[in-house]
Amino acid sequence: MSFRNFATPWWFLLLIAVAALVVGYLYVQRLLRKRTLRFANLELLERVAPNQQGWIRHVPAIVLIIGLVLLTTAMAGPTAQQKVPRNRATVMLVIDVSLSMEATDVAPTRLKAAQVAAKSFAEGLTPGVNLGLITFAGTATVLVAPTTDRVGVAKAIDNLKLAQSTATGEAIFAALQAIEGFSQVVGGPEGPPPARIVLMSDGKQTIPTENEEDPRGSYTAAKAAADKKIPITTISFGTKEGTVDIEGRVQSVAVDDTAMKEIADLSGGDFYRAATAEQLRKVYDTLGEQIGYEIKEADASKPWLVLGTLAALIAAGSALLIGQRLP
Repeated sequence: MSFRNFATPWWFLLLIAVAALVVGYLYVQRLLRKRTLRFANLELLERVAPNQQGWIRHVPAIVLIIGLVLLTTAMAGPTAQQKVPRNRATVMLVIDVSLSMEATDVAPTRLKAAQVAAKSFAEGLTPGVNLGLITFAGTATVLVAPTTDRVGVAKAIDNLKLAQSTATGEAIFAALQAIEGFSQVVGGPEGPPPARIVLMSDGKQTIPTENEEDPRGSYTAAKAAADKKIPITTISFGTKEGTVDIEGRVQSVAVDDTAMKEIADLSGGDFYRAATAEQLRKVYDTLGEQIGYEIKEADASKPWLVLGTLAALIAAGSALLIGQRLP
């Protein structure tokens, strides 16, 4: 631990006084020994101060010095990086409910696996995070505005319904609008809380057309998110072998990793790939840690204070036991 990890390192100047006490103690012990040898013969000295207690009598002083060093360190305010729950943040969970989510390449279906993982993610978030829910197929729908109530989010996830088409860009724009509206309500002197979009999809945008650079397309929306400093964490869910039966015709619904990664990159977010329900759960667990907690320099003086106090008590107790007096 360097001096950069102490809030008030100038308290270490007290160690000069501690060092002076050590020097003074050694000096007094030397004087006492000289006086003892001067005024007592060796036979009498053996009877008054037996050899087996020669070093034990120094224990209270040694423990007291250690206690003073520990207490001085506590007063210097040691700090350490600690993982602490966020007390303010906004997250919009955006879930694809297009017909491709009915594919069974992820058992039992992509949608069912996504519902289980998304509920676990929502319920595991720290209380200080406001979570909202948006679903999208041909259009985007805000099912739950940002809130700390996880029950409403869980119920909405349970009732997800599939529909045609995939309007990824519209979903991102809807999430940005929801975050902006919420920030205007809760923003205080510190400004709006940090926000993030978690987008889970299994396919390529189909509305508007398949051009992500369209004014309402996913890439354009990702750039808008970057401008607002709202990163998008994307989860590409499914496999290349996914198929669905639509009106009696088997259609390929291969996952589109490329588009999802580009959305994350353009917005300044992170990209994850999940080909199984277990992988999706692990991704959400990772995001829960990243979103729900932050690393801060926190006070770490309590252990030093406790040890210093215990050392002082031990010094006092040993002094009474050995010398029948306090040090």
